[in-house]
Parts: sequence; C-alpha cells; structure tokens
Amino acid sequence: MKSVPARGCARGLAVGVLVAACVVDVVLYAGSDGASVLPTASPTWQTLAVVLVGLAAVLWPAGRRPEWLTPQVRTAVPALVSALLTAASLLVRGPVVFGPGEILLLLTLLFIAVRQCPPRWAVVCGVLDAGALLALPVRGDVTFSSDLLGLEMIGLVLVGLVAGLAGYLRSLDYRRAVAVSETRRDERLAIAADLHDFVAHHVTGILVQTQMARMMAAGRPQELDPGLSQELDPVLAGIERAATEALASMRRTVGVLRHTGPETERHRPVGDLAGITELVENFTAPGQQVTLHHDPAVSDGLPHEIQAAAFRVAQEALTNIRRHAADATHVELRLHADDARLVVTVVDDGRGGTQLPLAAHGGGFGLVGLKERVTAVGGELCTGQREGGGWEVRAVFPRRKS
Repeated sequence: MKSVPARGCARGLAVGVLVAACVVDVVLYAGSDGASVLPTASPTWQTLAVVLVGLAAVLWPAGRRPEWLTPQVRTAVPALVSALLTAASLLVRGPVVFGPGEILLLLTLLFIAVRQCPPRWAVVCGVLDAGALLALPVRGDVTFSSDLLGLEMIGLVLVGLVAGLAGYLRSLDYRRAVAVSETRRDERLAIAADLHDFVAHHVTGILVQTQMARMMAAGRPQELDPGLSQELDPVLAGIERAATEALASMRRTVGVLRHTGPETERHRPVGDLAGITELVENFTAPGQQVTLHHDPAVSDGLPHEIQAAAFRVAQEALTNIRRHAADATHVELRLHADDARLVVTVVDDGRGGTQLPLAAHGGGFGLVGLKERVTAVGGELCTGQREGGGWEVRAVFPRRKS
C-alpha cells in the first residue's frame, strides 16, 4: 500500500473544509429570511452562484485550465461577483446574508493573487479580493453599528495575515528561482570552460596540422604526383575550412554559455534556411554527389526558431552520413513547403561503410537532441532505413511556431 504524502493530506483537508463551508452558505441562506437582489429568483440561487464561481476559480485543475483562465482572471472575477452582490444588497429591503464559505473563498483568492499574479496584477487583484471581503458585513447591516466595525477589524486582521503569508512564500519562490538560476549559470560556465580548454584545443591542432600539410605539399610539388597533388589540395582545403568553421561555432557556443539575459541574443549560434545551401556546398567530397532541391514555396520569412531547427536537421543528417555512411555516393536534401508546414528530408544510398575511429561515431545523442529541438517548435522527426538501402531523415515543421 502506498502512503499518502502529508502535503496531499493537507490539501485534501483544505479542499474538504472549503467545500463544506460553501455548503453551509447555501444551507444557511435556504433557512433564513434573507432578501434576494433578483425579484424573480430565489435568494438561495444568488449565494449558490457566488460560491460556484469561487470554487471553480480555486479548484479548477491546473492541467486542464484554458489559456484565458489566468491567475488574474481567477482572482478578480469571483471578487467582482461578490462585490456586485454586496452593492446590489444596498438596493433591497432585508439583509443579504453571507457565510463562512464566501469568506474562505475570498481569503483563498487573496492568497493566490498575492503569490501567483504578476507584480502589478497582484496589487490590483489583491485589493479587489480584500475589498470584497471587507464589504461583506455591509450586506446585513448598513447602519455601521459597533458590531459592523468589529467585523471589519476581524476582516482586516485576516486580510493582513493571509496577504503577509502569501507575500512571504512569494519571496521564498523568488529566492529559490535565483538560486536555481545561479546554479545553472555556474554549470554553463563550467561547460564553456571545458569546451574552450579541450575541444577547441584539439580542433585548433587539426587546423594547424592541415595548414602545414598544405604548405608542405605546395613547397615540394616535385615530390608528389601532379594528379595526386590536384586531388589532395581540395581535400586539405576542406579540412581546413571545416576546422575553421568548427572554431567559429565553438566561440559562438561558448559565448551563449557564458552570457545570460538580453545580451545572449548577440551570441546566438547562426543557422537558417540560407545557410543550408552553404552547408551542402561544404559537404561535397570526392566520390559523393550532394543534390539540394529547394522548393520555391519555401520562404525566408519563416520564424527564426523554425529556420534554425531546419538547419540543425540538415547539419546533423549530413554529419551522420560522414560518420556512419561514408560509402554513400549520392545524397539528396529536399526543402518542401505548403500552406501549413515545412518538410526537410535528407536521404542517402550508403550501406554503413565508414573509416572513422570507433570513438568518433558518437553515442546517438545527436538524434536525441535533434528530436528535442524539433519537438520544441511543434515539429515531428522521423528517421529510418530506406527500402533498397540507405537512410532517411525527415522533419516536418509548422509554418508558425506553436
């Protein structure tokens, strides 16, 4: 048998007390001689309407709330309904009674307003809830007797205690968020240091050695076969260009990790639909033919997040071909668009032949991260073998970020 957490027990007890208090309100009104603000309706219905609106605002499950049901709406609307009932009670003869349910509802909504609403709205909604609560005694006594003043003092004490508790918990939430942010920043700085100290060091070594190889080949052409020299220089130039781009991407990534806040936008790694063309041109290697089919319907006006995700799909797919299907002779990259979606497809005819060391094959984290990136913008990613051999990567994006 699973034990019920103390927090769940406390929450269930609080909900039970609140619902029971609201039932008392309805029963209390049904057995009283209270007046109705609506001539054609029973006095019980007005109390039932107030408590139902309040209970819906408090108890509506968080996972099923519509987007428009924000904390501001949840806390302001029931307070306005209660205040309108209080104002209408001044126009009828006889008291319009109130009970513990409405009091607890308004105190709960005051707590939610102070703790969850945005700063400016917290003040507005908190004042509405507190005002509706303090106005409740007016329904039964408009003469401002000593009993009324006593009730107002009790109401002020309750408002102060609830608002103070909610404000204290809100400050704890803020401190917790700041602590989490600082911890994440420290982790990002540590990752940035590792990238700079280790990965960039090795990539720089590749770049320097490639440049030296080109210089040696150019300085001693008589020792090399002319045909081999012509084939070797483009390969070395491609390695040099790839290493240079890797260092540039590394610097941008380190910049993103080291900076937080608005200035991070200046360090955002590049990547868009226009960059896919250059990506394909740089990918071409001896013995491989890469074809790019760019649908004219694909617009450069797509949201940056969609373009960046599409670029990463093409980049990761081409990188995986180099890692796992170096024997591929033909690679096709297609960009297709219609009114509602953008489709990026990369296919190859490789059989899995590669000469890369085992340590350079990767552990499958690239596709995992790619699927997370595609899903984050509302897209879908599918990968798998093709009939007749080869591999296919297909990503479908919405034309608008979801």
